[in-house]
Amino acid sequence: MKTAISIPNDLFEGAERLARRTRRSRSRLYGDALREYLARHEPDGVTESMDRAITEIGEGKDEFVSSAGRRTLKQTEW
Repeated sequence: MKTAISIPNDLFEGAERLARRTRRSRSRLYGDALREYLARHEPDGVTESMDRAITEIGEGKDEFVSSAGRRTLKQTEW
C-alpha cells in the first residue's frame, strides 16, 4: 500500500542515513520501524509472546531467583 506522510526534516535525514547504512529501501525501513513500534505498543501481543516463550522453555523454579525475590519484597515498603 502506498501512503504519504509528513515528518520533520531531521527525522527524514536520519532515516535516509540508516537506510543507506543498512542497505534497505526507504519503504522497507519505514515498514520495519512501524512494525516494531506497533509490537512495542500492543500489550496483548507482548503478553502473548511471553506466554509462548514460557510455554516453550517451561517455567522451572530457580531457587536463587525465588530467594532474591523474597529478600527484595521484604525490603520494599508497601
